[in-house]
Amino acid sequence: MNKQQGFLLVLLAISGAVSLVIVLPFVQYVLGAVIVAYVLYPVNERLVPVLGPRLAPFVVILGASLTVFVPVGYLVFILARDLIALSNGETGLQTDQVETTVRDLTGQQIDLSDSVNSLGTELLGILFTDISAMVSFGLRLSVGLALVVFVLYYLLRDGDDFVAWIIEIAPMGNTVCGRLFRRIDKTTWGVVVGHLLVAVLQGLVGGLGLLIAGVPNVVFWTFAMVVLSLLPLIGAFLVWAPAAAYLLTIGQIRPGVFVLVYGALIVSMIDNYVRPLLIDREASLNPAVVLIAVFGGTYAIGVTGLFVGPVILAVFVATAEAFNEEYDALGESAVKSGGDLSDPPEGTPEASDP
Repeated sequence: MNKQQGFLLVLLAISGAVSLVIVLPFVQYVLGAVIVAYVLYPVNERLVPVLGPRLAPFVVILGASLTVFVPVGYLVFILARDLIALSNGETGLQTDQVETTVRDLTGQQIDLSDSVNSLGTELLGILFTDISAMVSFGLRLSVGLALVVFVLYYLLRDGDDFVAWIIEIAPMGNTVCGRLFRRIDKTTWGVVVGHLLVAVLQGLVGGLGLLIAGVPNVVFWTFAMVVLSLLPLIGAFLVWAPAAAYLLTIGQIRPGVFVLVYGALIVSMIDNYVRPLLIDREASLNPAVVLIAVFGGTYAIGVTGLFVGPVILAVFVATAEAFNEEYDALGESAVKSGGDLSDPPEGTPEASDP
């Protein structure tokens, strides 16, 4: 390495470190934009021939925003309505029967109604009463969402150029780099899209069971199952199991047994069979590894880590497999030439150096 190369390397390291410091406060939003752009990119590619490369990303972002924010806005309305009802004592639950059953079984007297009312009042106060906190959160979220929209637009518009630039500057052959990107694409698609599809499917199927059993506030609990189902193995169980216990406690034996059997056989089947088909086959990741990645990613960078964590592990697996394939190919080439990995072929710069 000469002085010019050494200077460029130091300059690259310094500028990279400074860039990281600049981006770090917004890393959740940037990574979130990358994940969303990856999911929406096929839709954008279909619209580009019709709308053009500048208008197509705008239409895709608008459509995706409406698809997400309309249901989320409705669910926030439902949540606020239910919390107000809880704080006013309108739980929709048969708390008297639960209290009676607990007293008969344990001999302990509990006041479930007051506990539920207090919980509703506290949650309502935390989420909607502190105006200054709401304004502060709203401002941060607005800045973050604006950043996501701008980054998402340019990723959709210039995604191909960005990938081509990475392949061009990567210290690998274009063939090797292209093969690595295809493997990363396959594993990432399996993790991101499979993760989302399984969560939505499991939540909807679980919500259907709760609706059949007559569980109150089924829309809210369905949404809760969709969110919790992003946690493999344990997600939807945290909703349907307590729902079954509640029905059994208030004496609704048939609905309670139905929810218990339905959750164990139907809802859990999605985790046991559909998730491996959509995620494990494409991403080559064990469900336990996905679970660790979800918790670790969430702990490290927040909500975005639900998806970024498994993606990072998927990229690591793809890179390790690509490295292993290239190393094996290099070893086979060396064996065929009669040498080994430590002896480069004659005529190469390494072989001619003193």
